[in-house]
Amino acid sequence: MKYTANGAAVASFTVAVNRQFTNSQGEREADFINCVIWRKAAENFANFTNKGSLVGIDGRLQTRNYENKQGNRVYVTEVVVDNFSLLESRNTNSSNNAHDNSNNQSNNSNDNMSDPFADNSKPIDISDDSLPF
Repeated sequence: MKYTANGAAVASFTVAVNRQFTNSQGEREADFINCVIWRKAAENFANFTNKGSLVGIDGRLQTRNYENKQGNRVYVTEVVVDNFSLLESRNTNSSNNAHDNSNNQSNNSNDNMSDPFADNSKPIDISDDSLPF
């Protein structure tokens, strides 16, 4: 993260997006998308994410160009991020010791017992009259 001369926070990062299909060798490839985020959102992003964090972003594509030191025109396409969402708990991505991990696993199993939708292998019986639409 950096700050502009006017004091606005700006962060640049790359998002890896897995492709839905595999290549001819059966391997799944990823695309690496350049992103930029500004102001308070940039500060929050820098504080709450690490390399490998699972995030969702919402923004717009932007193209720009500039002349580099060698005098060549360089074209850049990037996502200007308006909003982002953390798609995993902070404990999931942070480095925890074995004790913390075992507590998380036992808590998750307790959550599954109280969650009626945890076992998605069974059909859910809901009548049409119960639906609000």
